[in-house]
Amino acid sequence: MRTRVGSLDDLKEHGHLLAKAGGHGVCVFWDGGRAWALDDRCPHMGFPLHRGTVDQGLVTCHWHHARFDLATGATLDPFADDGRAFPVEIDAGDVFLVVEPGEDQVGLLRRRLREGLEQGLTLVTAKSVLGLLESGVDPTDIVRVGLELGTANRREGWGAGLTVLVAMANLLPWLDADDVAPALVHGLAFVSRDTRNHPPAFSLTPLGGNGEVAVPPERLASWYRRFIETRSGAAAERVLVTQVATGRPPDEVAATMLAAATDHVFLDGGHTLDFTNKAFEALELLGWDLAAAVLPTVVDQTAAATRSEEGGRWRHPHDLVALVRRTEARLMAAVATGGPGIDDPTGVSDLGWRLLGDDPVAVAEALCEAADEGATAEQLGRALALAAGLRITRFHTQNELGDWDTVHHGFTAANALHQCLRRHRSPEAVRGVVHGALKVYLDRFLNVPAARLPLGGTGDLADLQGCWDTQGGVDRAGAIAYGFLEGGGDPRQLIAILAHCLLGEDAQFHWYQTVEAAVAQYSAWPEGSNEGALLLAGTARFLAAHTPTRRELPQVVRIAARLRRGEDLFEAE
Repeated sequence: MRTRVGSLDDLKEHGHLLAKAGGHGVCVFWDGGRAWALDDRCPHMGFPLHRGTVDQGLVTCHWHHARFDLATGATLDPFADDGRAFPVEIDAGDVFLVVEPGEDQVGLLRRRLREGLEQGLTLVTAKSVLGLLESGVDPTDIVRVGLELGTANRREGWGAGLTVLVAMANLLPWLDADDVAPALVHGLAFVSRDTRNHPPAFSLTPLGGNGEVAVPPERLASWYRRFIETRSGAAAERVLVTQVATGRPPDEVAATMLAAATDHVFLDGGHTLDFTNKAFEALELLGWDLAAAVLPTVVDQTAAATRSEEGGRWRHPHDLVALVRRTEARLMAAVATGGPGIDDPTGVSDLGWRLLGDDPVAVAEALCEAADEGATAEQLGRALALAAGLRITRFHTQNELGDWDTVHHGFTAANALHQCLRRHRSPEAVRGVVHGALKVYLDRFLNVPAARLPLGGTGDLADLQGCWDTQGGVDRAGAIAYGFLEGGGDPRQLIAILAHCLLGEDAQFHWYQTVEAAVAQYSAWPEGSNEGALLLAGTARFLAAHTPTRRELPQVVRIAARLRRGEDLFEAE
């Protein structure tokens, strides 16, 4: 399509002419003895480029001084997106703008998303995510972009960034529609931060080059545990990629990794289990075909993880490690018989409350008794996660703020173990229930005194915003959340509001873990259960204890959304 813009004389006299193309403004510039045309909105934040300066083939936007090539629209400053250039024709003294079909927008947005992640440009990332969603791209495809970049560009392997990304992917079905893009941006921004200035990861090849080896599967599994035990990360990684390359089933690979993750007590404060679980959740979401790229990222962390039996807290005044070793074999033997399970959900709940006891021997005995009575591995894991979550719900505000992280680690590790026990058959992983239960025991002092449990009644979710905006609303937030559910409120509405709070802040790593774990554990109980209500109330308390923040990241997302709508940010509202 060809559109007349004006006369050549006017263009030369004024230096630029304005036109419309497809409902948006285009500016035709005169420079170097010829005409050039660019989209008039600066692709960075929408400032009119015709109010900029043209010099030597560049137009400089006067708002943030981004520079653009007149010939192509490409920027010389990576923080700004590339603009779009248009052909211009001169015919009989008139200037005509030629509007041709634009390039593939989805392909362009994917490229800009990757560039935004690589260069740490959160606004570019946010605009790309919004554009891809508006183009009908499935959110999981956007998650895949972040996962592929995160696994390839962090030599240290799986970390906080990929954990947050997968946690946000897990929360997507619970979110209000307007929060889907912010959730993806939060996760992707964490991946970008976590990979920036880190060396890339170079994968090892399987034994034999193509995985065609004669090593029996059971020997590969024993080798993996042996090399993790001796902190031989590279050797363990090569064994693992061989397992994957030889087509061993996911349950077998998971059993190998979970065994190594529970050979020692509560590795790395619970992060090892959490990272391992998140890696398998990523594969559950995106497909086992990514296993060779994803699973090796966990190996070095597992090999290097601190082992709790090496610290004094687990040795004095009680030798909890000795108690762990005495309990593990008995618990594994009981679960291995394949008990029928506890029919009454209150039985699992009662076990969770028993795990809050003050006697470590009684705590270990409670687990074994439940297993002897037929409790399944999943039920043991769910009871543990309930107990760990109640440490948050009953956390007293007279404790130091940093101690929220202590109870948080117990809860997110317990949730990770529960998800693994639910998903995979791994006899050795049941040992993690003992580790987690004694971690809950060690954290008992943070419930002394215990915060009063919220009472039944009604709660107005609109009042929660005040708890996020002003410090000190911890107990009130818990009471509102619990009262809302006990009054018959829709749990999905509460979960959406808790997630909206999370996405409205400059959230830290542990916040994402806590909210996502609480939603997962809520889902493990019957709808309307008191256990689920208490877990979500605890999450509301956790968020209220840490808010408000500067809220910079949410502002970036809002700016990106306004730009997508074509709003003029440079003008007063």
